[in-house]
Amino acid sequence: MDNVPVNPELYRQVFEVDRRGAAILEQLLTMFSKGAVTNGENAVYKTYKNLGNQEVVQFIAGQINIANGNEPLPVEIPQD
Repeated sequence: MDNVPVNPELYRQVFEVDRRGAAILEQLLTMFSKGAVTNGENAVYKTYKNLGNQEVVQFIAGQINIANGNEPLPVEIPQD
C-alpha cells in the first residue's frame, strides 16, 4: 500500500464495532501500553521502546476518537 490515509471510521468499525477487533485492541493495549522504566541498567532503552510501542496503540485509539466525534489523542505522526 502506498501510505494512503485511512478514514478514521474504518478504525472505529474494525476496533470498536467488530467484537473481534475490539478484543485485538484490548490485547494490544495490555501488551503495549507500558510506562517509563526507572530501575535497571537498560531503563532508558526500555522506556524508549515502551513509548514507541505505545504510540501505535494511541494512534489507533485516536482514530477511533475522531470517528466518534471526539478529539484525537496527541500523537505525532511521522512525515517520512
